[in-house]
Amino acid sequence: MTRMIGRAGTTSTFLGPPAVSAGLMALATTILATTILTVLTALATTILATTLATAIITPAAAHHVGAYVPKDNAVTTNFKHVKFAVQAKKFDVALQLFETGALRAEMRARASTPPAGLEEATRAALRANDGVEVERQLMIFFAALARDLALEADRQLAEPGGTPERRAATGRKFLEAIWRYYNLVDFAIAMRDNKTSVAVRLAFDEAETYAKPVTAAAAPVDPTKIRQPLQRIAQALSALIETSSTPARRDS
Repeated sequence: MTRMIGRAGTTSTFLGPPAVSAGLMALATTILATTILTVLTALATTILATTLATAIITPAAAHHVGAYVPKDNAVTTNFKHVKFAVQAKKFDVALQLFETGALRAEMRARASTPPAGLEEATRAALRANDGVEVERQLMIFFAALARDLALEADRQLAEPGGTPERRAATGRKFLEAIWRYYNLVDFAIAMRDNKTSVAVRLAFDEAETYAKPVTAAAAPVDPTKIRQPLQRIAQALSALIETSSTPARRDS
């Protein structure tokens, strides 16, 4: 800094100690970094809150882009735990979660329903530390769950009687259940057979249009029309299961 000393017009320059300048620079940098972090945190919180609110308010409209994730049950929760352990290459943990969880119990309960041998094949893949094979077996299993729900929905909607409102409600119930399982493996399916993934999503979107609640403002839609897209979902997943039941050859 510069100060006037002695006679008028005489100046003497005194520079602050280097430590003071460095300290001020460090303080300014810290304040700036803290401010940026605060702003980014607030922005991220706002974006997350908006996304969650959108998913909660308009779940049906978000199905086709995969933005809506239905509430987990014991099977889907156990699946996610196993999947995360496999992704972390903690195969011993994944095997323990599989052996004691609802996923294996559901496989056992459905052992008589094709495709057969999923429990044994999944366990063998986990013991072999083969993440790709674990993913394939679980993809087949959840595709089978979604397929069987689509078939059961078609069967129930084919029964005579019932009001349009009741039929539409039945359709919505089954679509929710189908998406709960299919949503978990759609990415894996798309990586192997994008045509099937697109076909299932398009059929699902069409089915939703026929399952909308009846309102006074909208013309009533025949809920029995939902059967056709449900049949396409079942057919597409049946073909996927058949072609995926034989493991693809991989380079050693």
